[in-house]
Amino acid sequence: MVKERLISLDVFRGLTILLMTIVNNPGDWGNVYPPLLHADWHGCTPTDLVFPFFVFIMGVAVPLAMPDKFYDNTTFSKILIRSLRMLCLGIFFNFFGKIQLFGLDGIPLLIGRLAITIAVGYALMGSFSSKVKNILAFSILLIYLVLAYSGIEAYHDVRLPGVLQRIAIVYFVVSLLYLKTTLKTQIITGTVLLLGYWGIMTLIPVPGIGEANLEKGTNLASWFDSILLKGHMYSGTVTWDPEGILSTIPSIVNGIIGLLIGQFLQSDSSKIKKALKMGRIGAVLIILGLLWDLIFPINKSLWTSSYVLFTTGLATVFFTILYYLIDIANYKKGFKPFLIWGVNPMIVFFSSQIIPQALVMIQFQNPKNPEEQTNLLDFLYHFWIAPFFSNPMTASLAGALVYVCIWTFILWIFYRNKLIFKV
Repeated sequence: MVKERLISLDVFRGLTILLMTIVNNPGDWGNVYPPLLHADWHGCTPTDLVFPFFVFIMGVAVPLAMPDKFYDNTTFSKILIRSLRMLCLGIFFNFFGKIQLFGLDGIPLLIGRLAITIAVGYALMGSFSSKVKNILAFSILLIYLVLAYSGIEAYHDVRLPGVLQRIAIVYFVVSLLYLKTTLKTQIITGTVLLLGYWGIMTLIPVPGIGEANLEKGTNLASWFDSILLKGHMYSGTVTWDPEGILSTIPSIVNGIIGLLIGQFLQSDSSKIKKALKMGRIGAVLIILGLLWDLIFPINKSLWTSSYVLFTTGLATVFFTILYYLIDIANYKKGFKPFLIWGVNPMIVFFSSQIIPQALVMIQFQNPKNPEEQTNLLDFLYHFWIAPFFSNPMTASLAGALVYVCIWTFILWIFYRNKLIFKV
């Protein structure tokens, strides 16, 4: 069977990573429109859809990338290596700002960090033999762990979990499920994981706290993080991690539901029948998620089971709309910019984590107040963008959109030259 590339899926991926770029790069974090922020705890904003949409899209792509469903040691090795490469890329984002080199500071340190970034990026996204990829991925992961637990002051609190790390884990599990199990087993697995997570989070008492609860910092997922990831969690939460260990379990189901949709797309049904059925599936998932929300609230940080169903339902509906417009009605006008983003997500994901950190390291005298220092990121925003807007939230959004425009131009050049960066 020939690999099938769905333009609608690439466009959906592009829309998702574009929204991620806007959300992650406001001009001013103190002035952001509420829909572009995560829900404070329970609830769901458009921003809370980005991550689960990525996981869903990855799940859909798995059967499209491996249509023959052939499993052997070589296939397993490829899946493992790709997962490890994604995992290592994700962890590197957290190391970048902590790298120390021979007592260097300022621009010399920045140059050193960027040189290491290029080397790591090439090692994890370059084209090598499977053996070399394997050695590089395992070696880099080992270096991370040694540094994190070595007692070296610079790395004693470096974060280990993250978005790409979770995607890597889900990809590994979902790929093996696809190759080694039937549709029925995949559905049962997803159901058990969601029900099991619900039971674990709402029935098991939290050691040292008391009764099971779903509050910040005192729930069972937080306790797991505090035990297994102590000192290596998200700095904004400190005592727990939004991409922690226990909450990764239900996120696998986002990938499984995407996997089921991807396999359904390979069936012999007509495209219009596929679209109609996917639309119904999406609607049912949304309703089930909202109903479950009544007793197990939709919550991204906990990645609750209701959140899984609600977000995969929305993802299925949005994808169905794009599938109908692009792959059935053949309406492609206006979708090209999103396609350009969708075929090259990894380079955006990787670089967008590094660039802001690099710009902050470039510091100089503030032109408006010579007694203060400013950095290049703040300078570009406060002197070149913010003065043109009276509303600080609009100015902040404009800063993000300028960044998007720059990336669109870069990705267009890559697209024209058929440069695609993959792990």
